[in-house]
Amino acid sequence: MTNGPMIDARDRRSLAALALMLIVCFLVAGIGGAVTAPKIDGWYAALAKPWFNPPNWLFGPAWTLLYAMMAIAAWRVWRTDPSLRTNRRALGLFAAQLVFNLAWSIAFFGAESPLAGLLVIVVLELLIISTILAFRRHDIIAVWLLVPYAAWVGFASALNMAIYSLN
Repeated sequence: MTNGPMIDARDRRSLAALALMLIVCFLVAGIGGAVTAPKIDGWYAALAKPWFNPPNWLFGPAWTLLYAMMAIAAWRVWRTDPSLRTNRRALGLFAAQLVFNLAWSIAFFGAESPLAGLLVIVVLELLIISTILAFRRHDIIAVWLLVPYAAWVGFASALNMAIYSLN
């Protein structure tokens, strides 16, 4: 006799997959943050910025929420077919956009290059849109979890372009 609800093997595997998605997304966030943080008070502060540049304190909470939503979206798509027979392409696009997400921090902040950042973020936005379209075949909630990310990266693209133009 048990004292509480039983968690079967499928539920444990699903929770482990969610944990893995969260770890991967926040690992990307952590590496990107490690590249970005040392440049904020020096190089980035010295750049001319447009009138619509948000305050620096907004980026951390916004990205934390977006990375959590991204992980949950990927997990929801994974759950539709844990064998990866039907959702491999969608999750491959998700992985590719994560790589470009990190590449943007390296290009913009690490290389101190708004131009390189702009080139990377355009590809990133296209990959996010492609991921959303691929996720649509599997889970509509996953799609809606990625829409704010696409919007934020669209805004970041405009900000990146403006910084490039002003500097």
